[in-house]
Amino acid sequence: MTDVQKRFVELEKKKVEIKKYFDNLIEATEAVAQEIGIEGSFQDEEGTVYQIVIPEGRFVKFEKIGYVRTRRIDEKKGDLSLTKARELGYVVEGK
Repeated sequence: MTDVQKRFVELEKKKVEIKKYFDNLIEATEAVAQEIGIEGSFQDEEGTVYQIVIPEGRFVKFEKIGYVRTRRIDEKKGDLSLTKARELGYVVEGK
């Protein structure tokens, strides 16, 4: 692998971890909303004030270039089939 490919793989492996973080943050935000309501607010120990709001809108970022990959050892399925990976000339284990 080239250095560029190695960097890509390192970052891609972190994607699952980061997604879990944002999923947890969404769950926590929803729990706080249930507790204090929309427009409710609170302050943390450091003095930061938080208010629960319904966002007016967000910019959507569409990726111009994406990727798919085969499953990892601990996964049941990936976006790139093992059959397609073999067609591309790679040796992969599995059905």
